[in-house]
Amino acid sequence: MLERSYLFVPGNRPERFDKACAAGADAVIVDLEDAVPPADKQAARDALAAWLSPQQPVLVRINGFESAWFEDDLVLCAVPGVAGIVLPKAEHEAALARLDAAGATAILPLIESGLGLWNAAALARMPRVQRLVFGSIDFSLDLNIQESHETLLHARSQLVLASRVAGIAAPVDGVTTSFDDPVRVHGDTLRARALGFGGKLCIHPKQVAPVHEAFAPTAAELDWAGRVVAAAEAAQGGAVALDGKMVDRPVILIAQQMLEEARRRK
Repeated sequence: MLERSYLFVPGNRPERFDKACAAGADAVIVDLEDAVPPADKQAARDALAAWLSPQQPVLVRINGFESAWFEDDLVLCAVPGVAGIVLPKAEHEAALARLDAAGATAILPLIESGLGLWNAAALARMPRVQRLVFGSIDFSLDLNIQESHETLLHARSQLVLASRVAGIAAPVDGVTTSFDDPVRVHGDTLRARALGFGGKLCIHPKQVAPVHEAFAPTAAELDWAGRVVAAAEAAQGGAVALDGKMVDRPVILIAQQMLEEARRRK
């Protein structure tokens, strides 16, 4: 089942690992990069390695390809309990090939720069890449643009297109920095969903519920989907009409997918 929510937990706070896993997110990312000061990198890696268990798999955001800690972090790629690697500042195919060779079972490249977006189509086609992730804040900084839905529309659409062409899962949208505003989190997620994103990064457990709610079909949508499918079945392959409109095959498939997703989430 496709993950909707990815909850970060700092890698230097091992006492929070179990709490993060119990917060209801579809996936947990233990962060060894931005959340961990340089002096604590080794201790955080060691603490994570000691805590990891196949019974409670997590993703790990390691340090970037060009950082001093990348090679040491590679040992985590094949450790039981690591469901996949989130690679920050993904820009080059060589970095993803290195993760693949180190035994990563799944790779989630984090697109955080203009070069990363420029190469997104190539990165999405690399072995083990599960889905692309948008690092919207760092991306805005790299391009020296003001972060907003309007200014990042092109970048988001490019990630959706690159993912679809590569045949991988829909991308994951970046964080909403306001963790105490569920209305904003819900609204940001709805906009990402409308653009074709399939998940969202979370920086606090409070964000998980509004993210899930935004990705779930509404009661009205489910009612519509049920009536579309019923009308298609009654037509037995003939032309389908509903509410005074003709319903073609792509609409029927959308309705079926919506109902199936709702069933899986029960």
